[in-house]
Amino acid sequence: MHRRKFFAGAATAMAATAVSKVAMAALPEPVIQARPDTMPPLAPNSGRPYNPVVTLNGWTLPWRMNNGVKEFHLVAEPVVREMVPGFKINMWGYNGQSPGPTIEVVEGDRVRLFVTNKLPEHTTVHWHGQRLPNGMDGVGGLNQKQIPVGKTFVYEFVARRPGTFMYHPHADEMTQMAMGMMGFWVTHPKAKHPLIDEVQRDFCFLLNAYDIDPGSMTPKIMTMLDFNLWSWNSRVFPGIDTLNVRLNDKVRIRVGNLTMTNHPIHLHGHEFVVTGTDGGTTPRSSRWPEVTTDVAVGQMRQVEFVADEEGDWAFHCHKSHHTMNAMGHDVPTMIGVDHRGLVRKIMKAVPDYMVMGERGMADMGEMEMALPDNTAPMMTGTGPYGPVEMGGMFTTLKVRRDQKPGDYKDPGWYRQPPGTQAFEWTGTLPEPARRQAAVASDSGSAARVRKPHGHGGH
Repeated sequence: MHRRKFFAGAATAMAATAVSKVAMAALPEPVIQARPDTMPPLAPNSGRPYNPVVTLNGWTLPWRMNNGVKEFHLVAEPVVREMVPGFKINMWGYNGQSPGPTIEVVEGDRVRLFVTNKLPEHTTVHWHGQRLPNGMDGVGGLNQKQIPVGKTFVYEFVARRPGTFMYHPHADEMTQMAMGMMGFWVTHPKAKHPLIDEVQRDFCFLLNAYDIDPGSMTPKIMTMLDFNLWSWNSRVFPGIDTLNVRLNDKVRIRVGNLTMTNHPIHLHGHEFVVTGTDGGTTPRSSRWPEVTTDVAVGQMRQVEFVADEEGDWAFHCHKSHHTMNAMGHDVPTMIGVDHRGLVRKIMKAVPDYMVMGERGMADMGEMEMALPDNTAPMMTGTGPYGPVEMGGMFTTLKVRRDQKPGDYKDPGWYRQPPGTQAFEWTGTLPEPARRQAAVASDSGSAARVRKPHGHGGH
């Protein structure tokens, strides 16, 4: 628990709000976490037991038991999120981070959630996918009054079914979600469930997208389509941690999408099945092996597989622009254009001018081009064999036979056994078959060419 900052007292933590000291005495202490690291699973020390999840580049919110009720304290507030080392963004989130902390409960738990608003405007919280009383659904103006600045509201309901869910505002949603207000929710089964297998590793993260001009720190909230930063839990590669598992572990990965488009999430080296959505567990008869599953806007997908292939396996969104960091949308295609003579002339006036894209964009991963302050390179990350040339929604699944049970530390790069890696061929190459056929054809009769002579010509 050293990774989390517990305030000395709730009254001190909330001094800037309008909550009375009498009300404060009844509140659980808010727990704040600002580090972007993936924190170890939070094993339950009260309430029903369960196998905890690991939130990619995130953490689980502690709770207290109060007369049989599991109590949490969420603080909606402006935060600074590090998307990749050296690149920090002004966002809105919960308890020091965006996304906010994961909330873990057990089917049948009575849950009480205190939500304190430290934003500059009102807010609410919608518990996406939950079955609950109508007045707890969190849609401002429809189910409740919005939570005013400086006030604390209480939500209380029973976690009625196990599954993969999320939470986010339903007040000025365009602004608040574009600024990063969201979080994950997991309800574990209270007993052995016929559709929920036991797993050794259980990961979760949210998909989010931002439009942030290079050199700036605040997302543009009016953007509808042209986002330039595609992230997992508000982190971009190489700032996204790896998923580290033991060989032959049963692995579950839960993904929620709060961007403005769909994301085909693709895993290398393994097949998985979709075992759940935000609507609940999927029937076994509906499951089939896949390596890519599409997660549409507002959806959750829960996939499971056995990690039975050792190595470092890519795991990413299969939309190619979503595995890039900040880039311009109006850059022309210069492939095949030789403008070296023009470059020499331009460099007389602009000494730092660089050619971009005349041989493809891979050079961008190696260029030492000066970037604006507080900007992530478009293509970045380095593996054991050179540039990975990725960004955005990309990381790796690391499967190791010597990874200890419950150990989530990065084991480093995988060393392929001899004879199991692609290599350069240095021998002679046979002539392509199509050329041999052409030579044989040339030795025979000359090719005949028919040319049209108008509409009715022959």
